[in-house]
Amino acid sequence: MKRLSVIVLVVTAFAQNVFAEEGAAPPPMMMPTYQMRAPLPEGDRLETTGSGEELFSNRCGSCHLPFGMGTNVLTVQRLALGEPPEMGLLTNREDLGAAYVKAVVRNGKVGMPRLNRVEVTDSELERIADFLGRGKP
Repeated sequence: MKRLSVIVLVVTAFAQNVFAEEGAAPPPMMMPTYQMRAPLPEGDRLETTGSGEELFSNRCGSCHLPFGMGTNVLTVQRLALGEPPEMGLLTNREDLGAAYVKAVVRNGKVGMPRLNRVEVTDSELERIADFLGRGKP
């Protein structure tokens, strides 16, 4: 543990020295992709007019956009099944039906917590499920 602490201190000191010598500030931190979600559509959430893609990005994106925890877990599962890593993204999946998406959202599954009707309204879930299910029931 002491060795790790020493390594961290050396790397930190080196990084500070590099920026001080060049007279430049450290580069700005980029927001991770999974935090760059679509804005929530305006209006009544109970009768939403937002698209399924926008709602998926806003309501589900923190876990299910690239580099989100849900995507990471699903990618490992898909790789174990012999599928390519792209299948870890729900938006790339062809095997999801709207009823399955709704059931998983409302009941949860393994690491996915169930989401109540305050977190995702029935109207929003309907559009998200249609988007991910690509019209399949």
